[in-house]
Amino acid sequence: MSTTINPPADPGAPGSNDARRDPYADYDLPVEGFRGTPEEIERQWFEKCYTGRGDTIAQLTWRAVVMGSLLGGILSLTNIYIGLKAGWAFGVAITACILSYAIWTGIFKIGLAKTRMTILENNCMQSTASSAGYSTGGTLVSAFAAYIMLNDATLPMPVMFGWVFFLAVLGVTMAVPMKRQMINTEQLRFPSGIAAAETLRALHATGDKGVRAARALGVSGTLAMLSQFWSDGLRLVSARLEALQLSNWVARLNEITLGPLWAGRTVQLVWDPIFIAAGMLVGLRVGLSIFAGSVACWMVFVPVLQSQGIIPPDETGFRQLVQWTLWGGTSCMVTSGIFAVFLQWKSAARAFKSLGGMLSRKSAASAEDPLAGIETPMSWFLAGQGIALVALAVLAHFTFRMPYWQSALAVVLTFALALVACRVTGETDTTPVGAMGKIMQLTFGAVSPGDVNINLMSANITAAAATSSADLLTDLKSGYLLGAHPRKQFIAQFAGIFMGTLVTVSAFRILVPDASVLGTDQFPAPAAQTWKGVAEAMALGLSHLHPAKVWSIAIGGLAGILLPLASRIFKKQAKWIPSAAGFGLAWVFQWFYGFLFLLGAVVALIWTKRNRPQAEEFIFPVASGVIAGGALMGVVLVFWENGREMLRQLLGF
Repeated sequence: MSTTINPPADPGAPGSNDARRDPYADYDLPVEGFRGTPEEIERQWFEKCYTGRGDTIAQLTWRAVVMGSLLGGILSLTNIYIGLKAGWAFGVAITACILSYAIWTGIFKIGLAKTRMTILENNCMQSTASSAGYSTGGTLVSAFAAYIMLNDATLPMPVMFGWVFFLAVLGVTMAVPMKRQMINTEQLRFPSGIAAAETLRALHATGDKGVRAARALGVSGTLAMLSQFWSDGLRLVSARLEALQLSNWVARLNEITLGPLWAGRTVQLVWDPIFIAAGMLVGLRVGLSIFAGSVACWMVFVPVLQSQGIIPPDETGFRQLVQWTLWGGTSCMVTSGIFAVFLQWKSAARAFKSLGGMLSRKSAASAEDPLAGIETPMSWFLAGQGIALVALAVLAHFTFRMPYWQSALAVVLTFALALVACRVTGETDTTPVGAMGKIMQLTFGAVSPGDVNINLMSANITAAAATSSADLLTDLKSGYLLGAHPRKQFIAQFAGIFMGTLVTVSAFRILVPDASVLGTDQFPAPAAQTWKGVAEAMALGLSHLHPAKVWSIAIGGLAGILLPLASRIFKKQAKWIPSAAGFGLAWVFQWFYGFLFLLGAVVALIWTKRNRPQAEEFIFPVASGVIAGGALMGVVLVFWENGREMLRQLLGF
């Protein structure tokens, strides 16, 4: 099936005179998925979701791609700046959806555009924006910044452009064979993907149910924006109002209830509705799993190691403590992900089924499989992987003197680790990029001991590819729920790489001209500090790890196998057995995230128990609104506080 950039106009698009023909007027997002064999599940989606929507509505258009590229480029500046400041990044998909809708609606109302943007155009637009704004900059504020700190030298601009672009190509195409298994067959939730789909559905609503969902999303989003401003924005208005900030009140509550002993181990209360909303989307089992992991890690494991003198007394902050906790959590996530694939080997084999058909050039596949003509073909996966592998191998060889066979090994191992990272994202909405990178650093500590640059850049391949893969799958989840054409959405995602690479590399080079600005008050670069430390440690190999870390790896790996195995054996009790992905993830971020996830899951449970019809209608729009509103206000506050400084540095004065 061709993927023309200008599909026919949508007769039922929002704003159409014939509202009765709106294909989304009475459409319910298939959030709970379908039942049956893999073939039956895919056929149900094709008939109930795609037909009448993805095959007729405009989606991959020039205006969608251009708008997405521009918004993604602007938002990528924020993520570069905040990444250097705090090691954090905003997901831009929902923000881009709302901004694009508002901007294009304004353009339409003043007569500069003849038609509104359709819901599937907006979906393609957010895929482009997400790729440009999120999947290209993370490697710069982590691995590249760490390289500059280690070597006290930067890399030439062409080399940086090449690395960032081909790493994104590797990650985006790496997701191709995962899509049919994780989204179509296993129907993993990818909560941010659900939130983006709900946001789009509400923005383009025409029926009564859609209007109610839009109102719920708008109200919850507004409240989340006000909450975010109350928590972090009053200080930007005046010093007198700073004392009234919600974050100050929460800090006092921590002093009264928990005290400095626990707070030093990240066991503290933090008000962040975005993670509460994420807990509402992931459900009780995953919420309990993350919280159980948080308790086991930060309230048991860390205090025991501190009491035994294993963790030095001066290491009390998260950045120091996570260097002890990440090994067990990472091992648990890795072994559970690989073991889950092993248990579902038929589904994994089916994901590559089209490979044999492509190699034998059989044309009968389209007749037997209705999705063969709309899913991204395996030939694109092979082409993308091959081109990226050759390009990265050449860059690594001439830049870091990395042997070609090591580059090939890094890409092969990256696929397995990206598979794990994407599964964790599908279950918990958090991509363990750093954790997967640490596994690669450990591996290359044995393969190429003593070479910190090879250790660092091999892990960079894994982290960047995992980020891009998980980002694409999250976007494809939105498209799946809306009945979009997956191949066209893939093209939209790929298009964003170009703008993202251009903007992020240029901005990074201006903000970080040399190593002197990193590790300072201006740019603390916490993510780069972590990567630098692990690279220095892992270059010496596993034998140089502390025994407590080695035991953590062994025990965490065993737990990653036993937990999914127990769920498979005790099926009736499976809902009470912790998810290995959620349990392990809790060991690589702060305790309060686990608490907030659980709080959100409990809120959703109580709401469902008290009024199931109302909960089924409003839980997802409300949670999506909170995520969207919190993210939007976060971006506003960033620009408010740092916009002038960013502009001054970017313009060079």
